[in-house]
Amino acid sequence: MRPAALVACVFLSLVAIAHLLRFVLAIPIMAGDVAIPQWLSAFGFLFPGALAVWLWREQRATRP
Repeated sequence: MRPAALVACVFLSLVAIAHLLRFVLAIPIMAGDVAIPQWLSAFGFLFPGALAVWLWREQRATRP
């Protein structure tokens, strides 16, 4: 796996895990006076998680 692809895959995975933990542990997040809804973390888990898996699988498939 190329170094840049590995860094991107690790970063996306960490973002996905952080959103999953927020969703599971119901950690409240405020932006100013606005509460960010918990359900947004479901998308925050699915989207970068899917991108990380896609990138990882693509890099493994193109190895010589």
